[in-house]
Amino acid sequence: MTLNERTNPVDSGEAARTLVLAALFVLLVLYLAAVLAPVEARAARLKDIASFSGVRTNELVGYGLVVGLAGTGDGTSSTFTMRSMSNMLEKMGVETDPDDLKPKNVAAVMVTAKMPVSAKPGSHLDITVSSLGDAKSLLGGVLLVTPLKGLDGRVYAVGQGSLTIGGFTVGGEAADAQKNIPTVGRIPNGAVVERGVPFQFNNQDHMTVNLDVRDFGTTMQVVNKINASMGGQFARAKDISTIDLELPDRFRGNMVPLMASLENLDISPDGKAKVVVDEKTGTVVLGQDVRLSRVAVAHGNLQIVVSETEQVSQPGPFSDGQTVVTPETDIQIQEQNNQLMLMEGATLQELVDGLNSIGATPRDLISIIRTLKAAGSLHAEVEVI
Repeated sequence: MTLNERTNPVDSGEAARTLVLAALFVLLVLYLAAVLAPVEARAARLKDIASFSGVRTNELVGYGLVVGLAGTGDGTSSTFTMRSMSNMLEKMGVETDPDDLKPKNVAAVMVTAKMPVSAKPGSHLDITVSSLGDAKSLLGGVLLVTPLKGLDGRVYAVGQGSLTIGGFTVGGEAADAQKNIPTVGRIPNGAVVERGVPFQFNNQDHMTVNLDVRDFGTTMQVVNKINASMGGQFARAKDISTIDLELPDRFRGNMVPLMASLENLDISPDGKAKVVVDEKTGTVVLGQDVRLSRVAVAHGNLQIVVSETEQVSQPGPFSDGQTVVTPETDIQIQEQNNQLMLMEGATLQELVDGLNSIGATPRDLISIIRTLKAAGSLHAEVEVI
């Protein structure tokens, strides 16, 4: 080998560095492609924005007594509590006179529960216990056996147990202190189902999907995704938020696998632009799709203070005059002078920036939003709750 044919160490190093840089460049391109890849915005699962026929809860309610209270129960003015105590004791073989009862340790309550359609006899439900009379607290109370009925008047569950209270109340001669609501309690697994709902989920030949979002575009998106997932035209829209789904023969009698796949479909819900105003608390919520046309806004606060004082005019000594009271009125007017601001809020961010630039408070926002809507510059539905 001649000297000219030998490999130059400097050239080998440059080639190695070039290969490393090329590899790093390729990795950077792949990383950016993965990060910047288009992702479906605002995706939500179908089960988070819809309900399915046959999958629901049934409301149960019952009337009962809570005993064991430390003098915080119903007073003698709650006559229904005393009658309930008398009837209960008579059923247990104890004769009593309702007028002789003093229900300070007893409270009449309403018991409510939600029973899923899939609940079977022997399963447990959480129940809520609420005072019906003038009891001050249910702390430390025990609910006696209470039948829970449905709208058809039949007993579906029976509740009993010790209450858990998330609050308390204490007081003295001159002051009281209270945390949360001590007249409402919960009993986890406090009811036992005695009768199930006569409904067989797997016996359906078609079902209805009810969307929480009232939007035609979202409804058609759900229809198309269901049909694409099932491989046929099985779903069709009945109205703006209702979809009728015909079940394929292979899933009849075995709907659970089908529902497990459909409820996890990714949906991008859409809807009308909306501004929600709670005037009681001064809360304003603006949706993402709220748009604002080019408009000029000037907002200022006008404050008028009227104060009344009385002046006494005394007559001179040894005169026939009388003392006269003359009223004096002082009026002060303060008006905030804000400049006219031009807001071109094509997007929600620009709308918020424009309102902040004129120093608008939440209370001011309510007036500004109403005025913008009246002027036709705010392209959104305004809902006052």
